[in-house]
Amino acid sequence: MKGNFKLILIVVFMVAAIFGILVFSGLIPLGSQKNSEGLLGTVTLWGTEKTVNLAQALENFNKANPTFLVKYIEKDPETFDSDLLEALASGTGPDMFLISNNLAYKYSNKIYTIPYQSYPLASFKNNFAGAGEVFLTSKGVLAFPITIDPLVMYYNRSILDTNNIIYPPQTWSDFDTLVPTLTKLDAGNKIKTSAVAMGQFANVLNAKSILATLFMQVGNPVIAEKNGIFSSTLDDNTKSDLSSVLKFYTNFSDPLNSFYTWNRSLQNSQDAFSSENLAFYFGYSSELPSLVQKNPNENFAVAPMPQVKNSNYKTTEAEVTGIAISSFSKNFNTAFLAASLMATTDFAKNYIKAASLVPARRDLLSQKQTDDFYPVFYSSALYARSWIDPLESDTNDIFRNMVEGVLSNNMTPSEAIKDSSAKLDLLLIKK
Repeated sequence: MKGNFKLILIVVFMVAAIFGILVFSGLIPLGSQKNSEGLLGTVTLWGTEKTVNLAQALENFNKANPTFLVKYIEKDPETFDSDLLEALASGTGPDMFLISNNLAYKYSNKIYTIPYQSYPLASFKNNFAGAGEVFLTSKGVLAFPITIDPLVMYYNRSILDTNNIIYPPQTWSDFDTLVPTLTKLDAGNKIKTSAVAMGQFANVLNAKSILATLFMQVGNPVIAEKNGIFSSTLDDNTKSDLSSVLKFYTNFSDPLNSFYTWNRSLQNSQDAFSSENLAFYFGYSSELPSLVQKNPNENFAVAPMPQVKNSNYKTTEAEVTGIAISSFSKNFNTAFLAASLMATTDFAKNYIKAASLVPARRDLLSQKQTDDFYPVFYSSALYARSWIDPLESDTNDIFRNMVEGVLSNNMTPSEAIKDSSAKLDLLLIKK
């Protein structure tokens, strides 16, 4: 009897897996009652996204799939960890959660890794842009990507026009002439207007992301995974020597360097940009509403992140959000189907529209955008890449020490890279 029961469970799981593959491939039309037959029940989705941004998309999704129900529960980012641990301990945890690349490693022991036998690697790469591959491991898929938030370059058009600069820089080499032209000093020889906020860490919003972009642009992925083990690649000289990249970054805060345009006494980079004291600001696409709100009258536009000169490929860093399935779900088959459908049907389309976000799906990224900003956001998302951040607060400290160690002359760039790589590896071992 027990053997028959185990056999039935195996058959049910295999049917669900095959069904999922057929749904993803488009061989089974979506939304009909027949598609969800046998996968009944209610599943819960937790996340820190505002309910208002998901409400209509979720309502439409549930109407299109009437044989099961997805309920969304908005959680406070400050208490998400404790709420999740408490719920799992009491057996009332969610079936799915919205998760970013900054949390995927932290919660990996709570996530069900979907094997490639259930969802082929080729199908994943065909459906989602490259940044979404941050959720891929050697064992399977951690989450289905929903949104990509690429790092881009906002620029003050008035500052460029005043200085007779026709177009924003396309490569990092272009800053050779831009920094001396755009950096303005007051009567006391203090910086009044900066070309770009780089070189420091504390008052440069997204400093870690800027550095990660520079590292990835020269071919270093920051963190890699093999056979389920994650490790730092920062000190891997077979990929690239990052010491010169770190030196390039810190040059912007070196008073003795021609690139000098930023120091730690200045206001944070986003505020400096909104105060029109900064020509170029590196921020995420999701920061657009905040920038508009801070200074509705600012004459600014957006351009792709500068690239390495003569590089064959474009790269920028991105934050990616996806839907992961809880290892503790009591309704796994429905959770699997719901998560896969939410990522590949109109739910994703409706959600990104309501939240003014950028999609992870290739077919949605191919849709032409006509406003001032989203064409750059969409094109940047297509070539963006991401990395597994093991613990955001700790990696912030690691990158801060990397930068400040060089600025204080306590470490050479090479020593700072080695030290940071060792600390990243230690952080990855601690889990």
